[in-house]
Amino acid sequence: MINIKIATEADTAILALLGRLTWAESHGHYIEDKNDVSTYLNENFSVSKTKQHINNPNQHFYIIYVDDLPVGYAKLVLKASNKYMTSENSCQLERIFILNDFIPLKIGQQLLTFAENQAKTLQLETMWLTVYIKNKRAIRFYEKNEFKNVGDLNFFVNGKAYENIVFSKKV
Repeated sequence: MINIKIATEADTAILALLGRLTWAESHGHYIEDKNDVSTYLNENFSVSKTKQHINNPNQHFYIIYVDDLPVGYAKLVLKASNKYMTSENSCQLERIFILNDFIPLKIGQQLLTFAENQAKTLQLETMWLTVYIKNKRAIRFYEKNEFKNVGDLNFFVNGKAYENIVFSKKV
């Protein structure tokens, strides 16, 4: 059974662990220096950093479960802007990750739909996100879900830039 729940502070350790594992699985192989991967994970997915984020009222986390096992999550950041967003009433889908073993279940679609519905409930107009230019599977996924390429920006891992596409969608 698939279940999605709104995360609370009690879920901090689960989110930190899911963040580390899913980011390493989805992005780690793109990073040339593996020490940079380790540093990035330690800086961005610690329990303390995750707790800061989950206690920020502009950051909303959603965990997807398969048979009561947490296997992925999404993170919406409200009031997040970039130069390609004309609407001030937008949010960034900063993260949406599923553990590799569960990707074949196609639950990423359910998690994205849930996040979009949360954005609508919050009366937001636009959702935007970024995808690394070499992540072809993710690019196809967002294009299939009617996200439009609106620009590009660099994502930095330990000072090294990785070119990302900025996608946007009215919700």
